[in-house]
Amino acid sequence: MIMPLTWPHLESLLGASAASLYGGEAISQLEHALQSAECAELAGASAALITAALLHDVGHLVAGQGDHDLAMGVDDRHEQIGVAALKDLFADDVLAPIALHVSAKRYLCATEPGYAAALSDASALSLALQGGPMDAGEVRRFAANPHAVAAVALRRWDDEAKIVGKLTPPLAHYLALARQVVRPDSSRTARSVSA
Repeated sequence: MIMPLTWPHLESLLGASAASLYGGEAISQLEHALQSAECAELAGASAALITAALLHDVGHLVAGQGDHDLAMGVDDRHEQIGVAALKDLFADDVLAPIALHVSAKRYLCATEPGYAAALSDASALSLALQGGPMDAGEVRRFAANPHAVAAVALRRWDDEAKIVGKLTPPLAHYLALARQVVRPDSSRTARSVSA
């Protein structure tokens, strides 16, 4: 069972992710999170969707994904683990796009010509572990989900957020935005955001 994260634990987990590579890519987990959040912010997304972009891969950190897990055929189901870990801190406007971002990749592979061919090597490898492109029934069910549009947007930012050496606003900037959308009943766990 996944223990829900507290705000201080989430902050320290994200800060420590600067030292771990992002599953087969040439950037760190933190760089990927910050680049994803910046893509969302530049697109004019809501604070909730920017937060989802920042935290969409937190499940990898909670699961302790190793640098070679993908190559060894391990799908850590990070989208499910991430939602379970974040459920006490955030509501569905943050959690649902995180829960659906893997499905969004499968959806785009099935519906958008050329999308699958443009995936990074690591994303293509994980696609195979995650079920491959959706079939027609899955496509219909996904498209009918009220969070599908947000999940597809998040997926596109995820794809863009793999640039080595790209400068972004610091983690503190995005944690301040995330704090704005913390569940009201969990405010005691979100007392401070480091500078």
